[in-house]
Amino acid sequence: MSNNKTITVVLFGIGKVGSTLISQINEGKSRLQKSQNLQLRIPIIANSNLAFYDKEGIANSWEADFKTFSVPYKIEEIIQFVKLQKFNNLIAIDATTSRAFAQNYIKLIENGFNIVAANKVANTLHHEFYDTLRIALKKHNKSFLYETNVGAGLPIIETVKNLYNSGEQIKKIRGVFSGSLSYIFNQFSENDNTFSHVLNQASQLGLTEPDAREDLSGNDVARKLLILARELNLKSEFQDVLVESLVPKNLNGKTTLHQFNSRNRELDIPFKKLKEKLPKNRVLRYVGELDVKNKKLEVKLISEEKSSALGQLKGADSVFEIFTESYGEYPLVIQGAGAGKQVTARGLLSDVIKLSNRLN
Repeated sequence: MSNNKTITVVLFGIGKVGSTLISQINEGKSRLQKSQNLQLRIPIIANSNLAFYDKEGIANSWEADFKTFSVPYKIEEIIQFVKLQKFNNLIAIDATTSRAFAQNYIKLIENGFNIVAANKVANTLHHEFYDTLRIALKKHNKSFLYETNVGAGLPIIETVKNLYNSGEQIKKIRGVFSGSLSYIFNQFSENDNTFSHVLNQASQLGLTEPDAREDLSGNDVARKLLILARELNLKSEFQDVLVESLVPKNLNGKTTLHQFNSRNRELDIPFKKLKEKLPKNRVLRYVGELDVKNKKLEVKLISEEKSSALGQLKGADSVFEIFTESYGEYPLVIQGAGAGKQVTARGLLSDVIKLSNRLN
């Protein structure tokens, strides 16, 4: 046991992904100790307002403990607690979707934390913040891993980074980036159900955001596309992404969520018409496309041949096609589950382990 490396994990965000991650860490503890001499300890878990502290590391009873013993916190108090306990090998995990929380990254880095994030905000804010964050990481010799930002558990960012760093010329990246929209268009293309029926089904399965307009607006796909563009050193901003929203103006943010849910049948006729126009061998797909040479980022609804990589998709799978100089006309294809709490939590844990192995 003495040669075990202890990693101190502070988890922000204990919703679906965060709580699944806690279970995965607890279940994998003995395996990690045996196979990698790693001991992951979580002395602090927090949501947006409250934090629960246990210097020995939280137990399986963490949900009850959090309800009973959590207290309001400021990020400075968490930093102070960690310093007081003399914890080292620090990793802060951001499993929130909070825009405000990303502003804490630099303070955490300056106080000894590495960052692992499912939250896309830090990588999609204006370039000034993006660059400042990376300067802080370099200055304090810390790491920031965010594989789950684009493909949940799929190794998209790592693959793109490795190709780019090896000098490979990446020409284009395209694909179905959203697990929820993959499911919606796969079902809609294959069955005779109305669009609203499929949308409600996706919502009930927990594949969409609580407000499905978040998915249908294309903004989530746009963020993923922007993250990939920035990995290739393009100085793109969110407003540079051309987004074809699937939410009609009469159902956009000015209507309440309840109104949208009760009126989403208004989507049925336009989508039925689109489907009827398609030749037999084609299906609808909602894609992200990055044309590297022309610095063009697009999110759009297209028709695709059923026999293609995009056309053959099933379930809620995502697919990414990476076109490069060396691969010629045949892209490198990465496909798999692109959404869901299990794969996203597993992706976070994978980043934590990867990072842990780098720490002294």
